[in-house]
Amino acid sequence: MRLLTFDDDSGPRAGILLGEQIVPASALGAPADSVRGLLSALDAEGLAALGARAQSASERIEMSAVRLLAPVPDPEKIICLGLNYRDHAEESGAEIPTAPMWFGKFANSLIGSGQEIVLPAAHPDYVDYEAELAVVIGRRGHRIDAADALSHVAGAMPFNDVSARDLQLQNTLWTSGKALDTFAPCGPALVTLDEAGDLGSLGLRTRINGKVVQEGTTANLIFGVAESIAWLSRTMTLEPGDIIATGTPAGVGGPQGIFLRDGDTVEVEIDGLGAVSNPVRAE
Repeated sequence: MRLLTFDDDSGPRAGILLGEQIVPASALGAPADSVRGLLSALDAEGLAALGARAQSASERIEMSAVRLLAPVPDPEKIICLGLNYRDHAEESGAEIPTAPMWFGKFANSLIGSGQEIVLPAAHPDYVDYEAELAVVIGRRGHRIDAADALSHVAGAMPFNDVSARDLQLQNTLWTSGKALDTFAPCGPALVTLDEAGDLGSLGLRTRINGKVVQEGTTANLIFGVAESIAWLSRTMTLEPGDIIATGTPAGVGGPQGIFLRDGDTVEVEIDGLGAVSNPVRAE
């Protein structure tokens, strides 16, 4: 099942994506009208039942008629892992981490497919892309065992960890170059695990104006999804709707001298999960 958040000028609503059509969750007697609310209220079986009801629903909206938002636009936490692919650490000239390195983004950064990435007027010149697999927590957990970690995951989606490199490198904490408005495109939908496939063997890539500029596979993650969840949950409780972006492979723009420019379209695609595509605009 593919869960998304859309706005048809009546405010954000949750829906189930069927091809190019959306079935509003409200048409299915869902216990909530937001994706985070659905994840809080329903377990995997409940979500599957909701998806089954959507197949025969008569109320449908064409995806082209609405504005897509981030699948979970209101998470409690957005946790991003840095240097989590060996080849990316090497291209960055960084040591291979011995434990997951993470930083935070915030809801102000989240946008959906089709929404604009805005280059900030004060720092427009070194804005980079990063193709990432993101997972969304579906079940609350603390001190989660790695063997049980995937049972806490609702689904997965493409995520673009947009980064202003000049700001990022001014601060060893990185957040100042990461948490800008519009710098976390994701979606178009949250794909539940039964449909997402093996999270440890997914191809991912970035295209700028149709040209592939980055390509890799999650098979090369240093810390896999389950291990990362277990590690993070040792010190913080993970809540339904929390987003964990798992890092990017080699091929980011900085080492190639490629940065996002006004008028570009940047797309992050993951096999089986779809692509988040965003136009770029100067502020």
